[in-house]
Amino acid sequence: MVGRRARGTRLSVSKILGPILVWDNHGCMPLRPEDSTFLPLLYSVRDAGISIVTLNLAYGRQGAASAAAMAASFTAWIADRADSFMLVGSAEDVRLAHCSGRLGICFDLEGMEALDGRLANIERFYRLGVRWMLAAYNQPGIAGGGCLSEDDDKLTPFGRDAIAEMNRLGMVCCATHCGYRTAREMIDVSAHPVIFSHSNPRAVWDHPRNIPDDLMMACARRGGVIGINGFGPFLGQNDASIETYIAHVEYALDLVGDDHVGIALDYVFDRTELDELIRTDPDAFPPAHYAEGAKMIEPWRLPAIAERLHDRGHSPQTLAKLFGGNHLRIAEQVWGKPVGR
Repeated sequence: MVGRRARGTRLSVSKILGPILVWDNHGCMPLRPEDSTFLPLLYSVRDAGISIVTLNLAYGRQGAASAAAMAASFTAWIADRADSFMLVGSAEDVRLAHCSGRLGICFDLEGMEALDGRLANIERFYRLGVRWMLAAYNQPGIAGGGCLSEDDDKLTPFGRDAIAEMNRLGMVCCATHCGYRTAREMIDVSAHPVIFSHSNPRAVWDHPRNIPDDLMMACARRGGVIGINGFGPFLGQNDASIETYIAHVEYALDLVGDDHVGIALDYVFDRTELDELIRTDPDAFPPAHYAEGAKMIEPWRLPAIAERLHDRGHSPQTLAKLFGGNHLRIAEQVWGKPVGR
C-alpha cells in the first residue's frame, strides 16, 4: 500500500519496551530522484515507534551523480516536513529526534562504486548525510571483493585509502555484501569499529549473503555491531516470519553478546520495483537464490518482534541495546570523530 500510513500500524515499540531509542539501520526507498510516492510510508515507520532509519542513496554500480541526486531529493522532502522528520548527522541529533518524537533519518552507500574513483567524494557524501558505506556490493569492485563472487578478492589499495579517509572523517565502515577476505581485512585495517549493517548468521541459514561465526566474532572484538536483516531469502527459505527473525537475533546474541547486535531490516518499500530487479539483475539477485521472490519483515512489525523477545525473557537492558542502543554507541564513537592516517 502506498500512502501516508500502512495498514495495521497501531502498536508502537514504546508500548512494549518503554521510551527506548529504536534504530532500523538500513531501509531502501526507490532510487528515483524527485519521486516521493513511497516516502509517506515513513510516517508508518515513525508511528511504529522507530526513532531513526538509515536510507540508502545508491547500490552496486550506481555512481556519484545518482547518489547525490537522491540525497538532494530526500533532504528536500524531509525539510518540508520538519515537524515529523529530521536529518541526523551527530549522536546529539539522534537524541534530539528521539526526544522530540520525530523520525531521524541518515543515509548510507551500498558500495564504493558511488565514489567514481575519487576519495574526495567521501567527504562530499559525509556532508550530504552519509554515515556508513560498504566496500563492495555482492560483486568485485574498485575497493574489494563481493560475497557473490567466486573469487575471494582482497581489499584493494583504493579500498584501504577509502577506509583511512572514512576514519579521518568519522564515517562508519561497513562489510555487509563484501567477500570474506575483504570483510576480514576491513575489520583489521580500520581504526574505528567496522559494522555488518544488515547481515545474518550463516550458521542459521546457509546463504552467501550471510556471514560466518568467525567474521561475526572478529567484528565484535573490534567493537562493531551486526544488524539483523529482515529479508526472507537471508532468513530461511524465503521465510519472513517473526519466529525465524528471532532465531537469527538470538543466535547472534548468544555468539557475540548483546553489545554487538542491532536491527537493520533492509526493507524495500517499492515491492514492484524489487520484483522487477529480481527478474532483471542476476548479479545482485542470482536466480538460484531468488526463485521465489523475496518476502520481507516490514518495519511496522518491529513492535510484534519486541513483544515476542520481551515474552521470551530478554532483559530490558538487552532489548534497549538491540533495538537502538548499540547503533547509537557506534554513532557516539565514530560519527565526526576523526582518526589520523
